[in-house]
Amino acid sequence: MNSKHLKTLKALFAVPTASHIKFSDIEALLTALGGEIHEGKGSRVAMHLNGGVKHAHRPHPGKEAKQYQVREIKEWLTAIGVEV
Repeated sequence: MNSKHLKTLKALFAVPTASHIKFSDIEALLTALGGEIHEGKGSRVAMHLNGGVKHAHRPHPGKEAKQYQVREIKEWLTAIGVEV
Protein backbone atom coordinates (compact mmCIF):
# COMPACT_ATOMS: atom_id res chain seq x y z
CA MET A 1 0.00 0.00 0.00
CA ASN A 2 1.46 3.34 -1.01
CA SER A 3 0.92 6.77 0.55
CA LYS A 4 -2.05 7.59 -1.71
CA HIS A 5 -3.83 4.41 -0.60
CA LEU A 6 -3.13 5.25 3.05
CA LYS A 7 -4.51 8.77 2.51
CA THR A 8 -7.68 7.28 1.00
CA LEU A 9 -8.03 4.85 3.92
CA LYS A 10 -7.68 7.68 6.45
CA ALA A 11 -10.25 9.75 4.53
CA LEU A 12 -12.71 6.82 4.61
CA PHE A 13 -12.45 6.64 8.40
CA ALA A 14 -12.49 10.41 8.96
CA VAL A 15 -15.14 12.02 11.13
CA PRO A 16 -17.23 13.75 9.87
CA THR A 17 -17.78 11.61 6.78
CA ALA A 18 -15.79 12.87 3.81
CA SER A 19 -17.52 13.75 0.55
CA HIS A 20 -14.46 14.37 -1.63
CA ILE A 21 -13.14 10.81 -2.10
CA LYS A 22 -12.99 9.63 -5.69
CA PHE A 23 -14.65 6.25 -6.15
CA SER A 24 -11.71 5.14 -8.30
CA ASP A 25 -9.39 5.83 -5.34
CA ILE A 26 -11.54 3.54 -3.16
CA GLU A 27 -11.30 0.82 -5.82
CA ALA A 28 -7.51 1.27 -6.01
CA LEU A 29 -7.26 0.99 -2.21
CA LEU A 30 -9.23 -2.25 -2.16
CA THR A 31 -7.05 -3.69 -4.91
CA ALA A 32 -3.91 -2.68 -2.98
CA LEU A 33 -5.29 -4.45 0.11
CA GLY A 34 -5.58 -7.66 -1.93
CA GLY A 35 -9.22 -7.32 -2.93
CA GLU A 36 -10.91 -7.66 -6.29
CA ILE A 37 -13.37 -5.49 -8.17
CA HIS A 38 -15.93 -7.29 -10.33
CA GLU A 39 -17.93 -5.36 -12.91
CA GLY A 40 -21.68 -5.76 -12.97
CA LYS A 41 -24.34 -4.34 -15.24
CA GLY A 42 -24.13 -0.61 -15.83
CA SER A 43 -22.35 1.17 -13.01
CA ARG A 44 -22.70 -1.70 -10.52
CA VAL A 45 -19.55 -3.18 -8.99
CA ALA A 46 -18.90 -5.93 -6.45
CA MET A 47 -15.94 -5.39 -4.16
CA HIS A 48 -14.42 -8.56 -2.67
CA LEU A 49 -11.98 -8.39 0.26
CA ASN A 50 -11.15 -10.75 3.15
CA GLY A 51 -14.10 -13.00 2.33
CA GLY A 52 -16.56 -10.09 2.38
CA VAL A 53 -18.51 -8.63 -0.52
CA LYS A 54 -19.82 -5.08 -0.89
CA HIS A 55 -22.03 -4.12 -3.80
CA ALA A 56 -22.12 -0.50 -4.91
CA HIS A 57 -22.83 1.74 -7.87
CA ARG A 58 -20.15 3.97 -9.30
CA PRO A 59 -21.29 7.57 -8.98
CA HIS A 60 -22.24 9.41 -12.12
CA PRO A 61 -22.00 11.95 -13.58
CA GLY A 62 -19.47 12.95 -10.89
CA LYS A 63 -16.40 11.01 -9.75
CA GLU A 64 -16.71 11.44 -5.98
CA ALA A 65 -18.37 8.81 -3.82
CA LYS A 66 -21.52 9.97 -2.08
CA GLN A 67 -21.40 10.33 1.70
CA TYR A 68 -23.74 7.38 2.23
CA GLN A 69 -21.40 5.23 0.09
CA VAL A 70 -18.39 6.30 2.15
CA ARG A 71 -20.26 5.43 5.37
CA GLU A 72 -21.33 2.02 4.01
CA ILE A 73 -17.84 1.17 2.79
CA LYS A 74 -16.35 2.26 6.13
CA GLU A 75 -18.81 0.01 8.00
CA TRP A 76 -18.05 -2.88 5.64
CA LEU A 77 -14.28 -2.45 6.03
CA THR A 78 -14.66 -2.37 9.81
CA ALA A 79 -16.79 -5.54 9.73
CA ILE A 80 -14.15 -7.45 7.75
CA GLY A 81 -11.29 -6.28 9.97
CA VAL A 82 -9.68 -3.39 8.09
CA GLU A 83 -8.53 -0.54 10.30
CA VAL A 84 -6.47 2.63 9.91
